Amino acid sequence: MKIDISDVYSLDNKVINRKVHIDMAEFKSRQGAFPIQAGEPFDLTIANEEGKRLRLSGEGNVTVQIPCDRCLQEVDVPFHFVIEKVLSIADVSEDAEDDSDEALSYIDEERVLDVDRLIFNEILVTWPAKVLCKPDCKGICPKCGTNLNLATCDCEQGELDPRMAQFQDVFNKFKEV
Repeated sequence: MKIDISDVYSLDNKVINRKVHIDMAEFKSRQGAFPIQAGEPFDLTIANEEGKRLRLSGEGNVTVQIPCDRCLQEVDVPFHFVIEKVLSIADVSEDAEDDSDEALSYIDEERVLDVDRLIFNEILVTWPAKVLCKPDCKGICPKCGTNLNLATCDCEQGELDPRMAQFQDVFNKFKEV
């Protein structure tokens, strides 16, 4: 969703409140594309503070479907985000020279706020390091690919580290029968 903020930008102490929703169908990053299952509308407040600062504030929830890191089963991961951004008016002006500034990623030179890009940044910052379908997830069998949470397999599970293979040979030679 895009919001024209040129009127807020140009009028001192102007405040607008908008009910916004997320138009993104999926969250795309270097790790892949993850479907957004739910994104409830939330209130976003945009305020010009004395012609010097632009304040963005709001709070919302999004649910993203991410595969479990052990068994690859899809997991609905909720993200709660709180937007509290204070930007210098110069940061979003056409004269801004620093393209690496955060505001330029979601406010363009025509003074249009890209809400989806703002939410994208909030999700990216809170992305979990590890996603598990349950704390005791058993994962998948490295040989046959069976999801060990759902079934068992007959594969030999006692595979040793290849660096320890010579020790295994010694134990096999002296095994009692």
